[in-house]
Amino acid sequence: MHKRKLLRTVAAAALAGSLGLALAQDNTFKVGLILPLTGPFASTGKQLEAAVRLYMAQNGDTVAGKKVVLVVKDDTGQAEITKRLAQELVTAEKVQVLAGFGLTPLAMATAPIATQSKTPMVVMAAATASITEASPYVVRTSFTVPQVVTVLADWAAKNNIHKVVTLVSDYAPGVDSETWFGQRFVALGGTVVETLRVPLRSPDFAPFLQKVRDAKPDALFTFVPAGVGTALMKQFSERGMDKAGIRVIAEGSVTDDDILDNMGDVALGVVTAHHYSAAHNSAVNKSFVEAFGKANQGARPNFMAVGGYDGMRVIYEAARASKGEGGDALLQAMKGQSFESPRGPMTIDPQTRDVVHNIYVRKVERLGGQLWNTEFQTFTAVKDPAKMGK
Repeated sequence: MHKRKLLRTVAAAALAGSLGLALAQDNTFKVGLILPLTGPFASTGKQLEAAVRLYMAQNGDTVAGKKVVLVVKDDTGQAEITKRLAQELVTAEKVQVLAGFGLTPLAMATAPIATQSKTPMVVMAAATASITEASPYVVRTSFTVPQVVTVLADWAAKNNIHKVVTLVSDYAPGVDSETWFGQRFVALGGTVVETLRVPLRSPDFAPFLQKVRDAKPDALFTFVPAGVGTALMKQFSERGMDKAGIRVIAEGSVTDDDILDNMGDVALGVVTAHHYSAAHNSAVNKSFVEAFGKANQGARPNFMAVGGYDGMRVIYEAARASKGEGGDALLQAMKGQSFESPRGPMTIDPQTRDVVHNIYVRKVERLGGQLWNTEFQTFTAVKDPAKMGK
């Protein structure tokens, strides 16, 4: 009798323990954040993580009665590692959301896992147009390259630029930049004299810049990933190309806020188009820039940071609306969100799951002893042209 009673007691305790564990798991809302925190794209990962943590610090770590748990993984910028980490986060950690993705190949590697597991995947940085088409579970809070470069082509065609050479990093966003800028610029009567592609890893711009100089265009149009612009502009200056009358027009990653102030005078006057500048003149952005600096030893947030910050807002609001449920309920609650971001007005298009926002034409200027991307023209509520008519 005593033995049977003891066994029943042990069994009841085990059941209570397992229920307690299940309850504990039920009371968490897990976000798997996959970022390049080491390697050549570490600056991207650090900006994203800092912005995600800032949003959580400002908005608490509880949503819909559940504790938000952030599980951060370093993929070192390598797609095969990203894919393995995503699989582990979904199966072992049971995350409700996958987020981050500093480069297009990393997002593309994860998309099938998001589809198979029905896990919403918030792309906070990668910008190739086709990413949202890789899985119905992808939601983007960064930007798309075609949104930005078509606006820049419009501006260039109206501002005495007739001949350009394009120079881009040789991977999907670079090819997107080359294609969409070139198509729009030519349609508006411009000429693309030459198209140049530079290796993504360990790029040496010198031989490509020599070709640009020899072609004598009105302007060089360029795209390189965040953090690489310093090397490009340094070599541009060393070849005296700024003195040779060749203007630089660029996708905004080139004059990334995170590195801009270290570029020096060669960056002055560079015209770019982008969806965010730390100099954006709004109360929401001024508050964001100040809070980010306080939390990160005076660092300036860049466009990666705003993608991470807004991404966490989308996740929190969706979790609140879905009462902490994941899967399709969470995905549906992400679609159609509209709010005032540090970048300006922003909406998640319910059909494409892509971001709709303003694109700004900016010029690098020195203000208060520092270099800033100063906005001087606004194109409002720009949708991704790559998905128009689809």
